[in-house]
Amino acid sequence: MHFFFRTLLGMFSARFRSPLGIWDVGSRPFRVLPTDLDVLRHMNNGVYFSLLDIARLDLLTRSGLWPELQRRGWYPVVVAETMSFRRSLELGQRFEIETRMLGFDERSLYVEQRFVVKGEVYARAFIRARLLKRSGGIVTVPEVMELPGVGAAPSDGRMPSWIAGWAAGTQLPSTKVPTRSDWR
Repeated sequence: MHFFFRTLLGMFSARFRSPLGIWDVGSRPFRVLPTDLDVLRHMNNGVYFSLLDIARLDLLTRSGLWPELQRRGWYPVVVAETMSFRRSLELGQRFEIETRMLGFDERSLYVEQRFVVKGEVYARAFIRARLLKRSGGIVTVPEVMELPGVGAAPSDGRMPSWIAGWAAGTQLPSTKVPTRSDWR
C-alpha cells in the first residue's frame, strides 16, 4: 500500500519540477526507506522495479504526455523488463533514477533507467512497454508518434543493437492464444 501513496506523491511533485521533453533524460531523486529493505538490510530487488514506475511517471508528467495520454484514454503497461545490479543501496542512502526513452519498434516503446549515486551507476534497467486503450486494443506506434513532442525517435544510437533480440526472446504469445505452463 505504501507504493500507492509514494506513486501519488511522485506524480503530484512532478508537476512542480522543471519541464522536460520526452526525449530528454529525466532525473528523479529518491531515498532508501525502511520499508524498501530486505532481510539483508539493503534495498529489495522488487523495490527497484516499483521505483522505476514512479520515475517513468515523472518523465511522462514533466514532458506533458501524461495528461495527454489520460485525455485520449491511453495508459502504459510494461511488457518486459530486465535489470542488472552493480552495488547495493542501503537505508537512508540518497540516489537518483535517470530515465530516457530509447525509441520504438513496430509495436513497443523502449526505455532505459539507471539508479545513480553521486554520478555512479548502481543498477541499470531496460523496459519494453506498450500503450493500451481503455476502450480496448493497442495504441499503434504511428499514433504514438502523433503525440505532441514525440515525433520520430532520435537517430543518436540510443537503441542498443541487442534490444531487438531481447524483445523477441522474452516475448510471450498473445493473450488470445492459450499458453500452458508445461516444464517438460
